[in-house]
Amino acid sequence: MKRCTTVGIAVCLVLLWFSLSPSPAQEFRGLSFSTPYPDQTIRAGETVTLTLTVRNHKLPPQVVLLRVLEAPRGWKATFLGGGRPVGSVYVGPDQEATVSLRIEPPRNIRRATYRFRLLAQGQNAKAELPLALTIGELLPPRLTLQAELPVLRGPATSSFRYRLTLKNESDVDLLVNLEAQAPKGFQVSFTPAFGSQQVTSLPIKAGESRDLDAEVSLPSDLQAGRYDLMVVAAGGGARAQVRLGLEVTGRPELSITTPEGRLSGRAYAGRSTPVKLVIKNQGTAPARNVELSAFEPTGWEVKFDPQRIAEIPANGQREATVSIKPADKAVAGDYMVTLRATSGDNTTSVDFRVTVLTSTLWGIAGILLVAVSLGVVGLAVSRYGRR
Repeated sequence: MKRCTTVGIAVCLVLLWFSLSPSPAQEFRGLSFSTPYPDQTIRAGETVTLTLTVRNHKLPPQVVLLRVLEAPRGWKATFLGGGRPVGSVYVGPDQEATVSLRIEPPRNIRRATYRFRLLAQGQNAKAELPLALTIGELLPPRLTLQAELPVLRGPATSSFRYRLTLKNESDVDLLVNLEAQAPKGFQVSFTPAFGSQQVTSLPIKAGESRDLDAEVSLPSDLQAGRYDLMVVAAGGGARAQVRLGLEVTGRPELSITTPEGRLSGRAYAGRSTPVKLVIKNQGTAPARNVELSAFEPTGWEVKFDPQRIAEIPANGQREATVSIKPADKAVAGDYMVTLRATSGDNTTSVDFRVTVLTSTLWGIAGILLVAVSLGVVGLAVSRYGRR
């Protein structure tokens, strides 16, 4: 009993599905005549062109005649195909054909709504299309300008590139001029997206959007901080703008020199000689925890006072003293001592040439030794020379 009930329910569902499914006889057969916007507002004296589509729904291939059944007095309507006036189109089964309808209003027309009625006549089917054109004021020209990422961050040595989208939200084509209001020393250029040619203006059709890149180059000595600039697009009485931000992180640039600018000096073997140093920061950010160090010849001693500088501001400088002591037995001549300044990952170094001199005491001792030697030789000659 239960099995029969299940079979009966299945049969009912199948019958219901067939009853709800469209049969071939219920499918639409005939012609359709359409346009995307059959009701529009236009300006007085403006010629409008509409795109019309004639579609054959499951009919034999045929020629379809095109007619204007109804039009306001003084108006001129012309069907165009391939740029020429046409009176018919050919459509195959389940295919469509596209034509244009150019409508020209008369002069001195008053504001009102004007109606048209079009006909597409086939061999055994037809379709009508009603149109309505209203003479009135259109929306004023309007532009919008948006940035994908309005705030970028990086060092002053990098280029900042912003992707902008400019849209013409009016019904007329516009030639849009581009300009930037930026701090002094900033260089701003515009290029179409995925292009390389710089532009100062762009033609944009009604309702069209264009992507473009704004590239900002900064002065090399720009201080770290937040900077703003404005990009302005204007054309046809419309204006749009977008504010862009730059967060410049900055970077210290250290250098080592002396007050006189000389990177050489003299020292005596075994004796410490002080040298004044000037550590400069020519970067765009403070240099913090600056560590001073040296690479010296074997047996030498190099000490700094102070060895660590807490901070050197951007475009600032600090002084330090380096004491250089050559080895006790250093031979007279020129030697190289490398001086370093390190702040984080920023390191600079400079070679300081040291001319080592021997002590004057050793010179006097040498002279005395030579004199004594000569005296001994002279005495020996005078005493034993005759023999």
